[in-house]
Amino acid sequence: MPETLQVSNPAPLTTLTEDETLFRDNVRQFADDKIRPLAKEMDEKGVFDHGLIEQFFQLGLMGIEIPEQYGGAGGKFFEAILAVEELSRADASAGVIVDVQNTLVANAVLRWANEDQKKRYLPKMTADTVGAYALSEAGSGSDAFAL
Repeated sequence: MPETLQVSNPAPLTTLTEDETLFRDNVRQFADDKIRPLAKEMDEKGVFDHGLIEQFFQLGLMGIEIPEQYGGAGGKFFEAILAVEELSRADASAGVIVDVQNTLVANAVLRWANEDQKKRYLPKMTADTVGAYALSEAGSGSDAFAL
């Protein structure tokens, strides 16, 4: 008689762990208290408040997936998504800053940089340096959807 496989179904993405809920709620509170009051003025001036970026670093939001050995939180991609979602509730540009830092720049360095490059750039990205990501392809320029 063949063995039966026991398969456990993962929790649906709509069910957060206790740690994920705490993280989400803390980011939401920060966004409501610190970002939302500045959102309209930042939009009108076309300038993102530098003090908020400093707070992103202090809260560890700029290095969520960066391993602890480089100064990051050593978190998961899903935590970065939770942060981006909560920040974007208050101001979309805040979400974009944290999103690009975590899911594009840090991800690229973690995947493709050599160890010396990781030691050089990742600690800065968790402390005080905002990364940038550029994409350009012949025939589509910087329009990623035209690739």
